[in-house]
Amino acid sequence: MSKRYARQLHSADDLIAAVEQYGFLPFFRNEIHGFSIEELCPPELWFADDVDGPWEWKGPAARSGKCLYGKLFNKKAGFVSREWIPDFANVRRNGYDFDARWDDGLASYKDKELYEAIAGEGRMLSKRLKEALNYRKGGNTGFETCITRLQMQSYVCIADFVYMQDRYGKPYGWGVAEYATPEELFGYDLITSAYQRDPQESKERMMQHLSSILPDASAQQITKILKG
Repeated sequence: MSKRYARQLHSADDLIAAVEQYGFLPFFRNEIHGFSIEELCPPELWFADDVDGPWEWKGPAARSGKCLYGKLFNKKAGFVSREWIPDFANVRRNGYDFDARWDDGLASYKDKELYEAIAGEGRMLSKRLKEALNYRKGGNTGFETCITRLQMQSYVCIADFVYMQDRYGKPYGWGVAEYATPEELFGYDLITSAYQRDPQESKERMMQHLSSILPDASAQQITKILKG
């Protein structure tokens, strides 16, 4: 357990506060004990019918402007605080804007189509994105693989979740992800503000930070989280 944050989470505000303290916080349990929203949240809140839990909190947290959300850690969901987004993006992008990655032959055409559709719209619901690029039966395949890769590389993130509503206006079911670029949500200047650093320097900064608040975690475990 972190020496800086030990109390359990009971609200979206608690979740955001934990992300801001850790800097990086996976949604699900992983090799580092206690380093996940799953472990910090009381079990009874996970699927409660009468009270919101982490599944409901992730939307308000994503749209708060205080943290980046998406499939960021080992292709699974997690958060990065606003403070650490620049170094995180610098490492995951390895110094490349998406256009430069494409120009150097390091991105697939499907990734390019998805990225440009999202960047062109500003924000785009996954359902509309799939329809626009023909990800349907008999059409394109591999949507989840491509959209996950773009999130892992920090070119795309989840801005919010949109829920269906019943006749009383109450949301129900699983929220539909709304995708955006980090630049759209946080501004180009913030996202690129660590570009003057070598990606290795950004990695070392993140490693030092997490090592200080996760003293029981090994360098190998922290590297695995940050590398993705």
